Amino acid sequence: MSLKAKLEAVIYAAEEPVTLAQLAGLFADEALELRSEREAEAMAAAQAVGGAFDGTALPFLNEAFPHLELEAIAEGEAAVVETGAGDEADAGAEAKRAAKSREREARVTIKQVLDELVAEYAADGRGIEIREIAGGYRMGTKPQCHDAVRLFVKSLKPALKLSLPALETLAVIAYKQPVTAPEVNEIRGVDSSGVFGSLLARKLIVTAGRKPVVGRPILYKTTREFLLRFGLKDVSELPSMEEFEKMAASELDDEAAGAGDETAAEAAPEFDPDLSAETEEAASEEAAETNSYEDAQEKEKAAGGPE
Repeated sequence: MSLKAKLEAVIYAAEEPVTLAQLAGLFADEALELRSEREAEAMAAAQAVGGAFDGTALPFLNEAFPHLELEAIAEGEAAVVETGAGDEADAGAEAKRAAKSREREARVTIKQVLDELVAEYAADGRGIEIREIAGGYRMGTKPQCHDAVRLFVKSLKPALKLSLPALETLAVIAYKQPVTAPEVNEIRGVDSSGVFGSLLARKLIVTAGRKPVVGRPILYKTTREFLLRFGLKDVSELPSMEEFEKMAASELDDEAAGAGDETAAEAAPEFDPDLSAETEEAASEEAAETNSYEDAQEKEKAAGGPE
């Protein structure tokens, strides 16, 4: 199985975004092996054009294999040759440098494979993409599939995780961060002190120092958990105020249309034959009782009773 397939499987299986450091720790050996294979391909290409792996072949190789960073490799080999004749370096320092170099090369190769994987998902007609979120990689649905996914999510009727005041407070902090509690209260027009405790407990916001003004109020900002919950790479991906207003207007129009349908249904209730029959029967019984009472009164008058 190729390294690309393994990276794809790990990203799919992970519940949280997988970082480059995690992938490098898992697949360092395979990444270095892949790097060696690609360097061998570059060497073969250099020999095919009649040049050695030196400066004369670098322009061609860099154009054919830009992901290998061959100029840096050549410079590194030249530096090794120049310093090899010098004094012997400490064995421990050499080992540390070798380990760091190995880790760096593994990360570079894995990043190249990830970029290829991301490009493949973005180029074809899949509904899934690999996105860089909160410092890691995670699979998600493409924005073009938003309507289909939204219909599905609405059909699930999930429980509301955050109250409306909490969502409002979180939105103000996300757009105005770092921001103090009094500033949030001023924007919302109500006291949000209780909501801050809930958001802090859910790790959606965190303190960010104190504002250098009188009283030195605490500043608040959003966290990595906030990015995970809302599927954002960073806060710059938040919708603009214009987009937010359009979405809000669309939601209000949908709610108004639904309320209009419910009002029309209430104004014209459906005919219930069973209920109509019961009403007619009750009216008949009431009329019969009234007639009986009137007949009794007339008989009493005829017999000379009290009026």
